[in-house]
Amino acid sequence: MMACAARLFGALILFLGLAGIGHADELRPGYLELTQKTVTQWQMVWKAPIKGGLATNATPVLPDFCRPAPPKRELVNGTVVSVWAVTCARGLQGASIGLQGLDASFTDALVRVAPLGRPVQAARLTPAVPMAEIATVPDRLEVGKTYFALGVEHILTGYDHLLFVLSLVLLISGGWQVAKTVTAFTLAHSLTLVATALGLLSVARKPVEVCIALSIVFLAVEIVKARAGTPRLSERIPWLVAFAFGLLHGFGFAGALAEIGLPQGEVPMSLFTFNLGVEAGQLIIVAAGLCGLALVRHFALPRLAFVRTTSAYAIGSIASFWMIERMMA
Repeated sequence: MMACAARLFGALILFLGLAGIGHADELRPGYLELTQKTVTQWQMVWKAPIKGGLATNATPVLPDFCRPAPPKRELVNGTVVSVWAVTCARGLQGASIGLQGLDASFTDALVRVAPLGRPVQAARLTPAVPMAEIATVPDRLEVGKTYFALGVEHILTGYDHLLFVLSLVLLISGGWQVAKTVTAFTLAHSLTLVATALGLLSVARKPVEVCIALSIVFLAVEIVKARAGTPRLSERIPWLVAFAFGLLHGFGFAGALAEIGLPQGEVPMSLFTFNLGVEAGQLIIVAAGLCGLALVRHFALPRLAFVRTTSAYAIGSIASFWMIERMMA
């Protein structure tokens, strides 16, 4: 029992790191978009990853009054991108669109509809609810629910952000210190997320993604080099370090959100709820990390330093891989 908690926590960190290889900063597995070009002409784009079977099993479903032309397909980074020209006899208001072939083995997808001169609408498709009705006027609560869920999913499946938050938990001692540091991280990435989403700032995504990976490597090194009685800079003023790197992570969140777009007329609501979802997911990560460390302290206190160091090496190795991969991409 003494070693069980330590092994479990270390294995969890390693699993999260390994699970994140090649999947950092991904927001969703499937993306269906309809964009109106003229009164009757639309463009439909379906992006589905090969891994997991979504690309081969799930197909878009349109109303009876819409006729798609033969699609053009290409493979982009393990994702099948299909593009159709679609002719619809009337507007999509009140009609339903979605995906056929979703089942419990697949994760959900996002559908986005952008009609001419009307608000953009977004909805979440799941195996239980594979179709979405296009409202005449977007429902504010539905927009909020959709973007909140996207925010939670992004922090929990965007493994670079997840490992950064876990690194903060491993580095800092004391619940109050963790709270202040995570609050600084939250404030920073909220600022750049909002500024970028509103078009006030613009930064190339590739350098940002490289620097995000580097920020995780930095924290991993700090954890390994930490010594009792001689606190390092990141331990003396962790809130400042978290704030500085939080600005970078905000650009990462904004880049993911830019792939979806924001519903016209509901920009404040979608931004607020997406960011709220990110924070909810972040709190889940912090709580899980603190609980894991508490278990190690209670059942295997002599192994606490070993768990921290081993976890830091696992996190740093994965982040180094991401950094090199992104630099070469």
